[in-house]
Amino acid sequence: MAIALESGIGMIEVGVYTAQHYPIAAHRIVFMSSISPDKPASSAQSAPISLPRVRALFSRPGRVAESQFLRREISVRMFERLSLIKTDPLAVLDAGCGEGDDLALLHQSFPRSLLLGLDAASAMLATARSQALAALPFWQRMAAKFSAPPGPGGAALACADFARLPLAPASFDLVWSNLALHWHPQPDKVFAEWRRVLRVDGLLMFSCFGPDSFQQLRAAFAAAGEHHAVLPFVDLHDFGDMLVDAGFATPVMDMEKLTISYPSPEKLLADVQAFGGNPLLTRRSSLIGRSRWQRIVQALEAQRDANGKLHLTLEVIYGHAFRPVLRKTASGEAIVRFDLPRR
Repeated sequence: MAIALESGIGMIEVGVYTAQHYPIAAHRIVFMSSISPDKPASSAQSAPISLPRVRALFSRPGRVAESQFLRREISVRMFERLSLIKTDPLAVLDAGCGEGDDLALLHQSFPRSLLLGLDAASAMLATARSQALAALPFWQRMAAKFSAPPGPGGAALACADFARLPLAPASFDLVWSNLALHWHPQPDKVFAEWRRVLRVDGLLMFSCFGPDSFQQLRAAFAAAGEHHAVLPFVDLHDFGDMLVDAGFATPVMDMEKLTISYPSPEKLLADVQAFGGNPLLTRRSSLIGRSRWQRIVQALEAQRDANGKLHLTLEVIYGHAFRPVLRKTASGEAIVRFDLPRR
């Protein structure tokens, strides 16, 4: 199926998506080279997310496997952005590596780099390790029984909270995170940790969902009186402010909206569950009754277009920034550097 990009000159075909899924259309790309100077500095801005609930939702890799088509698509777009940046990292951290597909691609791009895949869900890491093990020749699989098998691309794997990384400062030249940041309740602390583990001039590159994601689903649940069924995702500008507050240099943010088409409410809802589900602390603690569920389905049915299709909008935010050279000490004293000429 073709993926189309809407620009000022109309619809341009930019690729063919071969996975057996429903059509995806991408549109309305906005590029931001800097953060608005008149916007106040942001503090922690995220939803009341339960991290144990996030781990539980991702504890069954088979449950989220149906959404891999989206992560692969966003990964392609992230690598396109990465190709425009000159970098040759010695060490790479994939934060939120899941089943490890991006680790394999990062290894292809940087075959000399040391790779670490990190995820908060141990079950996802176990799947990454088993898939990497299955791809090895027989003798290597036998040898791996006597040691911890590596992840995809030969990566080491670790289970940890993004905001409390068990890693030394200035350990990595590239921190990569694909569709994972929106699952954390304190993205400002996550940015601070990512900056801490980056070396000077190290690159952060990430993607996550924005506030216009799942708008059709949010409207359908609201029609049934359910107002805490969809995450209120963080805005692009707030992420940019958080990056500045965390000490990153001139972050670059951009956004695009993807529209996925579905033949039925059941398939749309199944994919939303596969994307991760609802980890809100404010979510309903009991099951939705049959009558209310029917109201949700009917509200979705009322959204069909002229061709009988349902649509789901995903706002995808992309960001990258560098850790700058330190200009001041912790006490506020300026640091002056003198570079001796080479002989």
